[in-house]
Amino acid sequence: MSHLANLDAYFAENRDKHLTELNAFLRIQSISSLSEHKQHMQVAASWLAAAMKRVNLENISIDETGGHPVVYGDWLHAPGKPTILFYGHYDVQPVDPLHLWETPPFDPQVRDNKLFARGASDDKGQVFMHLKTIEALFALDGTLPVNVKFIIEGEEEIGSPNLPPYVEKHKEKLAADLILISDTGLYAPGKPAVCYGLRGLTGIQVDVRGAKGDLHSGLYGGGVQNAIHALADILASFRDEHGTIQVEGFYDKVLPLSEDERQAYRDLNFDEEALKEEVGVNELFGEAGYSYLEQIWARPTLEVNGVFGGFSGEGIKTVLPAEAGAKITCRLVPNQDPDEIVALLKVHVEKHKPAGVDITISEFDKGAPFITPFDHPVIQAAGRSYERVYDVPTAYIRGGGSIPIVAAFDQILDLPVVLMGFGLSSENFHAPNEHFHLENFDKGLRVLGDYLYEVATLKL
Repeated sequence: MSHLANLDAYFAENRDKHLTELNAFLRIQSISSLSEHKQHMQVAASWLAAAMKRVNLENISIDETGGHPVVYGDWLHAPGKPTILFYGHYDVQPVDPLHLWETPPFDPQVRDNKLFARGASDDKGQVFMHLKTIEALFALDGTLPVNVKFIIEGEEEIGSPNLPPYVEKHKEKLAADLILISDTGLYAPGKPAVCYGLRGLTGIQVDVRGAKGDLHSGLYGGGVQNAIHALADILASFRDEHGTIQVEGFYDKVLPLSEDERQAYRDLNFDEEALKEEVGVNELFGEAGYSYLEQIWARPTLEVNGVFGGFSGEGIKTVLPAEAGAKITCRLVPNQDPDEIVALLKVHVEKHKPAGVDITISEFDKGAPFITPFDHPVIQAAGRSYERVYDVPTAYIRGGGSIPIVAAFDQILDLPVVLMGFGLSSENFHAPNEHFHLENFDKGLRVLGDYLYEVATLKL
């Protein structure tokens, strides 16, 4: 039998047992953002450490941080073979509003071959798959084809504040040839995807101050600057009518798309008409010269997320507002630096500041973009493993969103990162009735097992 056939037989035979174990993991209320669940975080970390021991990992430790602990384990007995660093998280989002759940969030239930529970897809279910892959290979071969290290944290849902310092401190212990993460999803049902890049994020708040207080528009209108008008002038200066960003130097370091990447995106045959219907618009909008997928995956953005100031109650109030403000975020693409972009934004705002107002700019949290080259052997190997199991071509995509810890791994450890997810965008992660399609749980186990054999053949 081929190794894929062996994996299939093993996972089929042990499916009920594995789901029972996963349910035990999902029952732990490991909500990292709520202090009343601190003890549950410790319980989840201990559960993971015990699970690592059951699958024959070694050097297992529960490492305390300034917040919730990191769980580490490894197996390093494949001399001359690559080392994979597996990353995931055991914390989950809060469950409110509770009344919208069809069944209790920490009481796992299977309906229509979907497993419903908080964390089923994000990310306990996918972390569990990594562990069961190791278990299967030991059961089938008595050994592993590669060296493995696991680092499972408990703070991803609150921004991983303590993980970058932990990784920096333990760089030698975490040394590897690649990082494997299953915390993303398929491109579409039945259509696997390797995500090889994510956009970064940075943002500012612009506060405009005019007069010392709101003024009567009849007495002062036309002679004193209106803070909202001043803010509107600044906001309008950021982009042209096509959405192209007008901040000087903003695009200077943007890594251009290769023709192979653009062709890969065209091959996905993305349905823009269906998208318009889905979001309820009659026309899409974006930077000229780029398709929708190129715009959301590989081009940077500048978006106004909120505007405030003046009178917004019922009726009318004839005043010149003294204060106004806006929150602005930028999604960044490879080679753009968040700090440099904020500096450019500040220069732009100062350059376009209308007369008669003062401007204050506040900075928000930043996350760097990340990319592993599209043609990197570990990326292409992941695509081959997906295709063997799903029996359709793999999509090679970037993510329009940001996972700051991925960029931190990239910067601190300087390793290729492979995002092999098995969730679907429809699975309500972060929302009531989160669930995981068990079809992808089953196939994902086989994909991950095959991938370890694939990586063993690579010269990294």
